[in-house]
Amino acid sequence: MNEMYSLGLSLHSLTALAMLGVVFMNLFLLMSNSDLKKYKRLHSVVLWPITFTVFGITIFTGVIMMAAKHLDFSFANIVMILIAIIYIALEVKRVKSLKYLSDIKEHAFNAYKPIARTILQAEFILILLLSLGMWFL
Repeated sequence: MNEMYSLGLSLHSLTALAMLGVVFMNLFLLMSNSDLKKYKRLHSVVLWPITFTVFGITIFTGVIMMAAKHLDFSFANIVMILIAIIYIALEVKRVKSLKYLSDIKEHAFNAYKPIARTILQAEFILILLLSLGMWFL
């Protein structure tokens, strides 16, 4: 049983690291793109599914770890749950604002970039702090 639990924690740590990579990839592709239509297409076909697949795997491994601990809520678990809820809210805000962004307006993408960059940076910092806490505490 102990080996399964340590394997689960390792998988959860790897998916947290993958989340950092996905958020960084989102941030890099946001900054490197200048065409709104291409970015919307890239986001809807590639980035959005990758982001929520990795997030889903992270949540799933976390739920498995909670079940292995017999749903014993610790402070760290509560913080992880709250950060997951905050992450979902930030991502929904970012995706929703991209969805309703006008393709016709010339400077719409330039107005969207600082908002999305701020949201992605906040997500990166949240996940980084949570990961550092998980790895070193």
